[in-house]
Amino acid sequence: MLSHHRAWASGLLLLAFLSSGRAEVRVGDVFPSLSDAGLAGGELPVTTGKVLLVDFWASWCAPCKASFPALARLHQDFSPRGLVLVAVSVDEKPAAYASFVRKFNPPFAALHDQAHKLVNAVDVPAMPTTFLIDRHGRVRFVQVGFHGQDTELEMRRQIEALIAGIE
Repeated sequence: MLSHHRAWASGLLLLAFLSSGRAEVRVGDVFPSLSDAGLAGGELPVTTGKVLLVDFWASWCAPCKASFPALARLHQDFSPRGLVLVAVSVDEKPAAYASFVRKFNPPFAALHDQAHKLVNAVDVPAMPTTFLIDRHGRVRFVQVGFHGQDTELEMRRQIEALIAGIE
């Protein structure tokens, strides 16, 4: 009888795993490799040994549009101290991605995940979602959505702590 319950429980666990298809990346997890994601639209910056901020966005997303000036300020203030910022578009159409990048002209890498390989591996919950990753590739902070100055100030606090080595 006990082995029957174990088999049933194991089957449920396997079914849950197979039906999920992907796992949400959370604080403490290793972030998937950007170089393996097949991102298009430009050169992937060197991220080894750097604090990395990965922002998922879409051209149709109003909070994403509002976040780009804040991301540019974060890039300007922290890139000389070791922050690398990579914005990843999840737009299905390359033209929508390209138009957004032309309009906002970001000073950081803005790449396109047209095949949705990275966004699916991470299981991004909403647009925009920002992941702050330490020098060892582990997620240390996740910001879902963009709420103006409050979001920018919290990201500044988190980035400052990682750059200063307070992990």
